[in-house]
Amino acid sequence: MNSVTMKLQADPLILQALQEDITGEDVTTNAILPEDCQGEAELLCKQDGIIAGLDVFARAFTLLDDKVWFDFFVKDGDEVHKGQKLAKVVGSIRAILSAERVGLNYLQRMSGIATYTHQVVSLLAGTGITLVDTRKTTPNMRVFEKYAVTVGGKNHRYNLSDGVLLKDNHISAAGGVAKAIALAKAYAPFVRKIEVETETLDMVREAVEAGADIIMLDNMSHDMMREAIALIDGRAETECSGNVTKENIAALSDIGVDYISSGALTHSAPILDLSLKHLHRI
Repeated sequence: MNSVTMKLQADPLILQALQEDITGEDVTTNAILPEDCQGEAELLCKQDGIIAGLDVFARAFTLLDDKVWFDFFVKDGDEVHKGQKLAKVVGSIRAILSAERVGLNYLQRMSGIATYTHQVVSLLAGTGITLVDTRKTTPNMRVFEKYAVTVGGKNHRYNLSDGVLLKDNHISAAGGVAKAIALAKAYAPFVRKIEVETETLDMVREAVEAGADIIMLDNMSHDMMREAIALIDGRAETECSGNVTKENIAALSDIGVDYISSGALTHSAPILDLSLKHLHRI
């Protein structure tokens, strides 16, 4: 995560997470440390996976004390293994103890998403299909979860300002596929692609004829998607969506779509088990 994104988007959210965990004071830490002192702890991996979010992990500590420093032995995107020492954390013991849970929460969540995404991407190896995420993210966690996906895969649009995606309710509100596309073309700048969600072959046909740039095949059967791809015949990019998980994605690899989107990358990835151990005074 670059420094600009960290300062503009991540810092306020990390600070809120720290404020949620410390509404007044860290009673336990202040009780055992009436006077602060310097210490050192180790970041340990307890499960095989892909690490992601090291800068965010570190920022949880440095927002409390900018003199805390880190010696990282891995970088985002690296494979990590159970029992591996990932980093050394050095500085104020008060800051280390008070930021530990928030820092680990971010790192475990982001590493879990990167690990799950990597696993799903590997199932599409050699197919030419691009795996992307969705907007099904945890509120106020999108910048972190979307970044974690990029460690193993690619993002769909970031938010509602990022692109035109005409879903079922937009189409209903507009009065039909063709009308929704026409309205979007008239409103949106020409540099933005227009994507349309379709559920039937009639909707696919209407979207193609109206000039959609991307056609999403949503919750269609395998055979219907094959028919839809043939109907589109290269006149638009194609995306498959609808309850796609690690368990069923391989069955979609032969239908000829350009993209497969999966909300599971962000809403169902388990955390990667990590811990901060062996804290001692120095």
